[in-house]
Amino acid sequence: MKLQIFTIILIFTLFVGCHNEKKDTLPTNNNYTFFVGTYTNGESQGIYKYSLQNDGILQKIGLATISDNPSFLAKSSDNKYLIAVNEINSENGLGTVESFLIKGDSLKSISKSSTGGAHPCFVAVNESGFVLTANYTSGNIGFLKINSEGELTSLLDVQQHTGKGTTERQEGPHAHSVWFDPDGKNIISVDLGTNELWFSHLDSLQQKLIPSNPNKLSMTTGAGPRHLVFHPNKKWIYVVNELNGSITLVQKTETGKYNIKGSFSTLPSDYTKPNTCADIHISKDGKFVYASNRGHNSIAVFEVNTMDGSLIFIGHESTRGDGPRNFSLSPDDKFLLVANQLTNNIVSYKRNKTTGLLEFKHEIKAPTPVCILF
Repeated sequence: MKLQIFTIILIFTLFVGCHNEKKDTLPTNNNYTFFVGTYTNGESQGIYKYSLQNDGILQKIGLATISDNPSFLAKSSDNKYLIAVNEINSENGLGTVESFLIKGDSLKSISKSSTGGAHPCFVAVNESGFVLTANYTSGNIGFLKINSEGELTSLLDVQQHTGKGTTERQEGPHAHSVWFDPDGKNIISVDLGTNELWFSHLDSLQQKLIPSNPNKLSMTTGAGPRHLVFHPNKKWIYVVNELNGSITLVQKTETGKYNIKGSFSTLPSDYTKPNTCADIHISKDGKFVYASNRGHNSIAVFEVNTMDGSLIFIGHESTRGDGPRNFSLSPDDKFLLVANQLTNNIVSYKRNKTTGLLEFKHEIKAPTPVCILF
């Protein structure tokens, strides 16, 4: 009898053990949530939250917070706080930047500061909590800091750009984005108006932006640089140009200097209608670059030549909407999401990690979406 009981217990234990082992080895499903920045001159009230399921289906969670024209978003390095610029020109002629505590599906306002310029359209934050804003209309960069409690300092410094380009959109400086170089030392601000990249470094003791030498790099005449991405090797930078529909490859030398190595069109050779580029991203493995066309309303897909960083055009994917302003790759690089500003929709695509190509999966309504932040 005892032998029978022991045998039953042993079989039960083995069954449970095998069952648990099988359960533990099942693949996990990656469902992600993301915030959407908007323009609030229509139906939108501020920043919204959505979810992306592991099959590419999008779902709206709801309004995370009320905010005025939160057109670009960033997160602190610990993912506790969200920072948003208010792309406005207030009574004193200055825009603002806000910080929020991320609390579940809601955002709780913590602080608000001046960006030092009009119509801020971009914000970046590094691991040390330093915050940079690009002020489009006034053509300058605002410098602030966020502390461990999510509070923004008042404005610490402003870097004013000067000069102009050759087109109607370039009659003066228009800072469109600003980036912390992965080397942790340099800052690159992209000015559509002056048609240049501006280089500086951060003096953390004086809390000032110090111009580098040389401090500027001119793009192709009339290009209108807007955003950029860094290749994982930290040597190649891809700059998307809004006005002439191209991507410029900039190489960083071992001495820290920057040189232009080539330019690549984001449009079909026979396309003649109006178009402006908006955003650019690169896959985590550095094999593929994506750029958005507004007018052609497409995502241009490129493969990276691993020998010299040049881009090989693969194809276009329709954005299934008008005015694709911003797009984003999911944290696992499995999906690409596009925010179509003019048709009020967000579209998801499954990304083939081998070929780089995109496959439509789902779309959802969103009020004037202009920024997607996972």
